[in-house]
Amino acid sequence: MSASRENLQLGKDKLIFRDLNAEEEPQVTEIESLCLQCGENGITKLLLTKIPFYKEVVIMSFYCDNCKWKNNELQPASKIQEKGVTYKLKVENSKDLARLVVKTEWASIMIPELEFEIPSQSQGGTVTNIEGIIERACSGINSKLEHLKKEDPDSAAKLEDFLKELTKLRSGDIPFTFILRDCSGNSFLENLCVPLADPQLEVSYFEISREETIMLGIVASSNEESNSKLAETNAQEDLRDEVLDVVIMSTICEVCDYKTTEVKSGSGIEPYGIRATLKIEEHRDLTRDVLKSDTCRIIIKELELDVGSAAFKSRYSTVEGILSTIKEQLTESNPFITGDSADKDRKDKMETLINQIDEIISGQRKVTFIMDDPCGNSHLQSLEGPELDANLTIEKYERTWEQDDELGLLDMKTENYEES
Repeated sequence: MSASRENLQLGKDKLIFRDLNAEEEPQVTEIESLCLQCGENGITKLLLTKIPFYKEVVIMSFYCDNCKWKNNELQPASKIQEKGVTYKLKVENSKDLARLVVKTEWASIMIPELEFEIPSQSQGGTVTNIEGIIERACSGINSKLEHLKKEDPDSAAKLEDFLKELTKLRSGDIPFTFILRDCSGNSFLENLCVPLADPQLEVSYFEISREETIMLGIVASSNEESNSKLAETNAQEDLRDEVLDVVIMSTICEVCDYKTTEVKSGSGIEPYGIRATLKIEEHRDLTRDVLKSDTCRIIIKELELDVGSAAFKSRYSTVEGILSTIKEQLTESNPFITGDSADKDRKDKMETLINQIDEIISGQRKVTFIMDDPCGNSHLQSLEGPELDANLTIEKYERTWEQDDELGLLDMKTENYEES
């Protein structure tokens, strides 16, 4: 189920997707629908709402009074993200099994140790935990066993053996790898160490393939994201500080006045990566211009904060602007650290980190601000011009094999590329 942005609002005060509020009566829609188990009619309940600091979703619940069959499902109603996301978790104990998971219908799940995969679109979206996903898979296999025993006893016996191995994972005593891959970019796996990096959890982002864009139903047009009307995109090539060629793109919608800007590198991947280290000691350091590319990560050592390259897209801003964006992303990208149900310890840690960033922005805290870009397409302004800037250090470095592999340089054919 999906809805365009122009249908998400009925007048100024009548929103379809409302925030959950305990003081307000939820707007639940009930529809009589066919039960696929017994053929009689049951009731489907629909709630269009927002998961706090996450996405717009449609929560669906079906119940049949005749056969008592019930089913719950969650479907995303928000925009497809620019990149897909992959979460790779090393499950080591029962605490890991309790990690919360937001899974869309586009997400696939893999457990390599058992060669087990839940394909994309084979299940509806859901909010659960890792144990719940395994339990749902076991339940699905069990429901097919009885029929399979009559049709193919040998296959049923093998499936029973596999079911035993899958069930063992629910104890938390057997370590395994849990991989969640979502081409829509809207799934989420809980980080137990937030706001720090989780040593057991690896998060990576990937470009959506053509086949996946077809599956997602993405239309290849310049539809702006605010109201789905066609908008005009202007692009201009520019030169910043005579260092980097950049393309500044601006999209403006004449219907709703929605505006967005984006900066892309106008040059290719540089021969060397670049690392800019800035000591923020006074207010003028916060006003320095910053060009952050898609491949640039930001590190603040004093806060033990490492913001990955895909946390937010490329932009031309200031140090203060980048810090403000990081502050916003810390809450928006971690839906389970806010609200009444959030773990108090992790919630307190996040609030402490947010306060520390506020102190940097207000000039009360001195820190080291590092921009590390293996593509060499980022830039941090020097306030001293050609003279030596005491607070800023720029260094170039050779990329590692892993960085070249991640950028696709190892698979790139640069000589005789026209040959088959």
